[in-house]
Amino acid sequence: MPLHKSANDRDDEPDLQLNPIFARPGDNESVPRLRIPDGPMDPDSAYQLVRDELLLDGQPRLNLATFVTTWMEPQAARLMAETADRNLVDKDEYPQTAELERRCVHMIADLWNGLDPDGEGEAGPVGCSTTGSSEAAMLAGMALLRRWRQQRRSAGETADRPNLVMGINVQVCWEKFCRYWDVEPRYAPMEPGRRHLTAASALPLGDENTIGVVAILGSTQDGSYEPVAEIAAALDALATGGGPDIPIHVDAASGGFIAPFLEPELVWDFRLPRVASINASGHKYGLVYPGLGWVIWRDEAALPEDLVFRVNYLGGSMPTFSLTFSRPGAQVAAQYYALLRLGREGYRRVQQTSRDTALYLSSSIAQLGPFQLLTDGSQLPVFAFALRDGIANYSVFDLSDGLRRRGWQVPAYTLPANLEKEAVLRIVVRNGFSRDLADLLLVDLKRELEHFGRLREALPERPDRDNFHH
Repeated sequence: MPLHKSANDRDDEPDLQLNPIFARPGDNESVPRLRIPDGPMDPDSAYQLVRDELLLDGQPRLNLATFVTTWMEPQAARLMAETADRNLVDKDEYPQTAELERRCVHMIADLWNGLDPDGEGEAGPVGCSTTGSSEAAMLAGMALLRRWRQQRRSAGETADRPNLVMGINVQVCWEKFCRYWDVEPRYAPMEPGRRHLTAASALPLGDENTIGVVAILGSTQDGSYEPVAEIAAALDALATGGGPDIPIHVDAASGGFIAPFLEPELVWDFRLPRVASINASGHKYGLVYPGLGWVIWRDEAALPEDLVFRVNYLGGSMPTFSLTFSRPGAQVAAQYYALLRLGREGYRRVQQTSRDTALYLSSSIAQLGPFQLLTDGSQLPVFAFALRDGIANYSVFDLSDGLRRRGWQVPAYTLPANLEKEAVLRIVVRNGFSRDLADLLLVDLKRELEHFGRLREALPERPDRDNFHH
């Protein structure tokens, strides 16, 4: 989460003013902005004050930068409101909420081909819900690190120089993991024609100190899938040839709820013996409002026992493995609702509609003339595009800024090393972004292109371009 500094040097900020229409008897006409008021106020007045300020936020449905769910059915939203007071960690007091979490873990493990098709899977995968994919990735990384240390020490080897292999396109949570747990990150840089990790780029980076390889099923940079099966095959050959036996963690933050429904034949999950764990975001293409992630390990051997805590002061002994403790059970209830409500066919239809819209939008943008596609939305319903060579009067940053004036949030950013000079726009299509909204976006994009086409000289380069909107 972002850090906020104290506002000691901003005591001159004006108070919040109550609109007289909404002020109730006994309310003050103004409310301090940066300190707690001296007394209470009418709940309707407080609600109106906060709600009015939030009107300045962008419209979530027009936010094409975020992967996070921005629309759920009214029944799901009502269910979340009714269960927001359930403390998920208090499994003794709220046993049925805990049961719904267990069922979701079982369903998702089955979705990722982690269950024994001939049995009930009771001795198979283990997992839990988290506050999001970032926490799930941290937990998976901790398990990789602890298992590597145990193996090294059992073999009488030193265990003080761990490293993690991944593409430079990984989400920032992996950089945080490496920094927080003193693990050396080994990044495979991008190259012309290759914008994610491959077997050829991963293999030279691994050695006996590598705790794992992170493969991404759905890059946030361009929506592409990394070739998990090819990476696994290369690591299999390395281990067979006497090299280190390196496990894979699949960061399927987005693709974990796309590929199983749209490309069930794609092998990326627990069908590959080298895949030790997988994470995904329930609050992305899992179709739940923000605050939910999932992490599943192949079996108990992949999750070292000494990472699991057992607490009893909430009324009963319960195992827990998380970086947080208390959190609402609402998101888990909503995930269970979505899995029951949609089923496999319902999820397939929702995700296929998003992909169809992405393909329609990407092909329409390619036909406008000034753009070249990096991806087209045929994997994740996400695509990236850049300006063609020779266009110098404006940049993707100017286009992003122009669209923002119409309410659209379309991020512009430069790619990581070694493609830092390549700047792109990216569009994320989610459930709730209809074909009609896509047409409205195209109208506004054409309007911006017409405006920039009339420029007689180049716009000045944005000084904040490196910190624009990732």
